[in-house]
Amino acid sequence: MDRMLYVALSGAKQAMEQQTSVANNMANVSTPGFRAQINAFRAVPVVGEESPTRAFVVATTPGADFRQGPVTDTGRELDVAVRGDGWLVVQTPTGEAYTRVGNLQVASDGRVTTMGGRPVVGDGGGLVIPPGSSVTIAADGSITAHTPGDPLTGLNVVGRLKLVNPPTANLERGEDGLFRMRQGLPPAQADAAVTVAAGAIEGSNVNPVEAMVAMIANGRSFEMQMKSIQSADINAQSANKLLAYG
Repeated sequence: MDRMLYVALSGAKQAMEQQTSVANNMANVSTPGFRAQINAFRAVPVVGEESPTRAFVVATTPGADFRQGPVTDTGRELDVAVRGDGWLVVQTPTGEAYTRVGNLQVASDGRVTTMGGRPVVGDGGGLVIPPGSSVTIAADGSITAHTPGDPLTGLNVVGRLKLVNPPTANLERGEDGLFRMRQGLPPAQADAAVTVAAGAIEGSNVNPVEAMVAMIANGRSFEMQMKSIQSADINAQSANKLLAYG
């Protein structure tokens, strides 16, 4: 009976964790640039002095769905969507991180940041827009600021967005939703082949219908595991009664 409990208990635990992951995906259906989280499971035998007749269900390292989300034209001058594969680079307290969130803004000090307030990194470092300037972003990520009332000298090349395209196998998602290079790997280098579409935003790549179906399936899986636990308990009680009669 204990073997049945091992499988059922660990299965119920992982079903709950999977449900949490799917619920997080559902909550980010409308989040720009969000990448759906993917969990996988595998059976691991319990190793000890006894025969390996028991197994746990464990989750593998969470991954992500790197498929591109739908791109929507907004017409906003600071909105950019990465075309195909690639990432924007932002600065965090722990170093560079990568994101597909392209609804940029200009902070009070002129720095170009994400809507979450993280500074956007350019090829030469930070990007600063002169006060009162309108902005044009080219396909290669170059940012040009134009100061109104000064048609001759008002053009100012601010810099170029640092666009990278590291192998997805080298990336891992942080708790803040940003992606980083795996431990021990150097930061990604700028890739001139990565381009952006100005005046557009990439949406989340979460399919709400698939996520809803997954939530229902996980709920049924949890119920099945709990019924297995109840069956194991009933069988154990019946076995004890038989032993008592003997």
